[in-house]
Amino acid sequence: MPIRSDSKLDRRSFVGAAGVGIAAALGSTARLSAAELTAAEKANVDLVTAFCASWSTRDLTKITPFLASDSVYRMSETTPPVIGPDGVRSRLESWLETSQQIEFKILETFATGPIVINHRIDRFVSTTRPLTWEGVGVFFVKDGKIKEWSDYTIRVERPAAK
Repeated sequence: MPIRSDSKLDRRSFVGAAGVGIAAALGSTARLSAAELTAAEKANVDLVTAFCASWSTRDLTKITPFLASDSVYRMSETTPPVIGPDGVRSRLESWLETSQQIEFKILETFATGPIVINHRIDRFVSTTRPLTWEGVGVFFVKDGKIKEWSDYTIRVERPAAK
C-alpha cells in the first residue's frame, strides 16, 4: 500500500485495500459444518431420540428402560437431582397421570463422544395443569443407557387449565 511522504495512507490505496480485505473476509465466512458423527455418537443420539419419543406413550415401563439403574436426573437447574428410574418415576409420575398427551419435540441435537445435547419443546397437554417447556437437555450416555440427564429451562408457558 503506497504511503505518502507525510506518512499518511493514500486514501485510494486504503479504500482499495479495505475492499479487498472485506471481500476476502466475506468469502471465508461460509458456514462451518460440524464433523460427522462417529458410530458411537450416532448410537447415543439414536438412544436419546428414542427416549424422548417414548414419553409420548405415557408409560413408564417404556420410558425407564433407557435409564441406567444408577442414573441421575435433574428436572431443571434449580431442582435437586433424583437417582435411578425410581427417582424419575417419583419426580414425573404425576405429570404422566394428569396429562392426556405428552410430546417432546426435538429442535436440534448435538453430540460429542458420550454427551448428547438437544434443544426441545416439551408439551404436557392436561385439563388440570398444562405446560409447555422449552429448554436444553444434556445427556451423558454410558454402556447404551442414559447415565445422567439434566434439563435447563429457556422458557415455560402454563396456559390456563381447560
